[in-house]
Amino acid sequence: MSPAEPVPVLCLPFAGAGAGFFRKWQQPSSLRLVPLQLPGREERTDEEPHREVARAVHALLPEALDAVKGHSEVAVFGHSLGAVLAYELARALEERTELPVAHVFVSGSPAPEHGRAGEAAELSDDEFVARVEELAGYRHPAFESAEFRELMLPTLRADVEMHESYRPASDYPIEAPLTCLRGDRDTLVTAHDAQLWKSATTSAFDYRELAGGHMYLTDGQPELLGVLAAALDPEGRRAGDGAPCV
Repeated sequence: MSPAEPVPVLCLPFAGAGAGFFRKWQQPSSLRLVPLQLPGREERTDEEPHREVARAVHALLPEALDAVKGHSEVAVFGHSLGAVLAYELARALEERTELPVAHVFVSGSPAPEHGRAGEAAELSDDEFVARVEELAGYRHPAFESAEFRELMLPTLRADVEMHESYRPASDYPIEAPLTCLRGDRDTLVTAHDAQLWKSATTSAFDYRELAGGHMYLTDGQPELLGVLAAALDPEGRRAGDGAPCV
């Protein structure tokens, strides 16, 4: 990878979402987003969704390496469930590959040792949907359609189970620099619990609050992408006319 090329950012979705969420983002020139697709959604709807973070990361690792083949370093980003997937994927990259992790971005999630309490995955469908919307402060547009709701629920339920059952793969922190992001009106993740991510890395740590609630990134992606771009290229050395998602 030449010095002018942007560091690819592997993107992991929040519960119920797919790679298409990231493909819709308009990107600044210094970013190259690489959405990773989980089974059970979009073009992988017919595949069984993961219910354990460890299994998900085991499957994601070769896909991630293939997606960034030819690059000399990589970054990872994830929101909510995606944050713990991104964190554990970064650990797997550090421990099992020779590909350097330039930066880890975790969003809308408490630190690994202060994970989500198991309280939603076992509820009835109506109670489950209501609880997820209450926790996230966000109603997925697909829930307006009975057909899409029925299609989405098994994957969303599996994602929530995966998040609620998550425990860190190791007590040791990762080595990559880490930035934790949070909506300043997030009622699901407190500022205190988010700032505890500082102990998840032996390198530099930054905490940033952006305007919005738990799902601030649905409307605030320009500011969010600006944070990512600045962290990956603090001196603005990378040039280009823009890089699409790959």
